[in-house]
Amino acid sequence: MKIAFVGTGAQGAGIGADLTRAGLDVTFIEQWPAHVEAMRERGIEVRFPSHTEVTPVRALHLCEVATLREPFDIVFLLVKAYDSRWAVELIKPLLADDGLVVGLQNGMSIDDVASIVGRERTIGAVIEMASNMFEPGIVNRQTEVAGSWFAVGALDPALRERAELVQSVLRHAGTVEVSDDIRSSKWMKLVANAGELVPSAILDVPLAEAVRMPGVHEFMIECGKEAARAAVADGSRLVPIFGLTDDQVTGPDQYAQDLLGEVLDKYSLPDTRTTVLQDWMKGRRGEVAEVNGLVVEVLGRTGEAAPYNAHTVELARQIEAGTLERSPKNLELLLGL
Repeated sequence: MKIAFVGTGAQGAGIGADLTRAGLDVTFIEQWPAHVEAMRERGIEVRFPSHTEVTPVRALHLCEVATLREPFDIVFLLVKAYDSRWAVELIKPLLADDGLVVGLQNGMSIDDVASIVGRERTIGAVIEMASNMFEPGIVNRQTEVAGSWFAVGALDPALRERAELVQSVLRHAGTVEVSDDIRSSKWMKLVANAGELVPSAILDVPLAEAVRMPGVHEFMIECGKEAARAAVADGSRLVPIFGLTDDQVTGPDQYAQDLLGEVLDKYSLPDTRTTVLQDWMKGRRGEVAEVNGLVVEVLGRTGEAAPYNAHTVELARQIEAGTLERSPKNLELLLGL
């Protein structure tokens, strides 16, 4: 089985290294030139809380994809959600006829993938682990393999065995569940993301520090509540993720609070920065439209407002436009809603 990772930042490189150490045939495809060269020279260094692993890997620049000839059986997609379409088009010519594209991303990019390679070759996925990367070739993985959690699922429940194939591969990187309703599972992750990713980035502090600031936890929960209502409005159900069980799924408002609590309690360290803050620190665009913006869009179609998410989107827009600096001084502005 030939496997590719398209996007080998903190999450992609860490998971790809797990699969490589398990003896699988893995190719890294990456758009950061210095990162590719560092992996070629030294391998990928993954720093866990308990130990460090250095793994030799096969790493390619994006421009080298056109030189490949052998098809891939499974492609794990870990680029930013807003980069999904071009990344899938890039790899589509190298996807085996019965190959699968697995979107290990935030947001609802599952539809973008399916529109390009077809529903039968699309596997949706949910990931919960904390990692960061600020130096080429080095991943700071804050979640051990034993504590990392994934859910995978086919868009068509009749193709469950294809999701189970991905499960068998991905379990080298953590606990993997098969979801019979992956769209709903992805919405649940978005519920948690809506509260945590952007608000803490606006304040320019680690997630745990943001939660301790007066009023911020409550603001985050309100963002999550709106996202849970958007999930239901979009036709999805409230389903268990992060290893929770059916009896732990409550109403939209309480479940939104519980999901955020799971992230804070099990998947965050004191210095964990959200992916949006990491992107802004690197001068990159964050996944704002794909998370909080989607909540506003979906509820807007039903005539319902999403004031907390809309306010979050507006402040993020100002930061990315350069008219507002991310800073703890934005606390009053964030809560000014």
